[in-house]
Amino acid sequence: MKEFGYERAIDVPGAVALLGADPEARFLGGGTNLVDLMRAGVERPGRLVDVRELPLDRVEPTKDGGLRIGATVTNSDLAAHPEVRRRYPALAQAVLAGASGQLRNMATVGGNLLQRTRCGYFTDVSKPCNKRDPGSGCPAVAGEHHNHAILGASEACVAVHPSDMGVALTAFDAVVHFRTADGEGEVALDDLYRPVGDTPHLETTLPAGALITGVALPSAPLAAGSRYRKVRERASYAFAIGSVAAALDVRDGVVRDVRLAFGAVASRPWRARTAERALIGSPADGAAFTAAADAELAAARPLPHNAYKVPLMRNLVVALLTELNEEAPR
Repeated sequence: MKEFGYERAIDVPGAVALLGADPEARFLGGGTNLVDLMRAGVERPGRLVDVRELPLDRVEPTKDGGLRIGATVTNSDLAAHPEVRRRYPALAQAVLAGASGQLRNMATVGGNLLQRTRCGYFTDVSKPCNKRDPGSGCPAVAGEHHNHAILGASEACVAVHPSDMGVALTAFDAVVHFRTADGEGEVALDDLYRPVGDTPHLETTLPAGALITGVALPSAPLAAGSRYRKVRERASYAFAIGSVAAALDVRDGVVRDVRLAFGAVASRPWRARTAERALIGSPADGAAFTAAADAELAAARPLPHNAYKVPLMRNLVVALLTELNEEAPR
């Protein structure tokens, strides 16, 4: 591991100033991803600016009936918060599915959204990787890619984003708030992650030196009945091979509103807007759920060893929507 300096920020403006004064500095939250990458030699910051003690550790109601979640709220506290569990249960379920208890106690909301892919080629500095070393190639395309992207990828990169939390937040139109030396800003979570294209090393649309300060969830009454479902290769803590966050509003047998987001299928949490549009106004039945899933997955471009994700995601969508429909108030 490269030798690095360490400073603890005492307020948000100070944290932003510290990062701006050192081009080799990085913000440190829980460290559950960054420190691992430093040990592997993937990340080599010259200085860590510890933001864990900043006053950004609260979950608070907003005037519109939503929630604002501070960037340093731990995953454990987020999943246990009574308003999160009541208003957005899929978010609590996603967080609990995302890591072991020890990791949830350390990991933060801001850090979770900025965690980097777990692709083996990215984390192995002896291998080429366009995300780590632009222009070096993507060996996953012809190599090990059974858990890689089927949507929104390119020849330059087929890695997936590992966040479970991000999938649920994307389904409910979360907005990321940040601070730079120029002041405050915000970006819809759905727009936070850049398309892969030919520049997979450029991962987010955040301005240089930006510190995430929180995430706002707008009011979404249908989210109170939401659910998150994750499929993984073993029952214990593991990254998803496919996941879905969903909420469904059915009246008189017709879908009035729906929210769908997929995980482990793209370089970002994938909002399934094509499926949502197909479902609204349709009968709430298996045939409509299947047709909507197929409409979304029509854009899939699987590789030889991850084509299983197409039927897996179709079945996952249909099963989850069927459960929500069966449990919906009549």
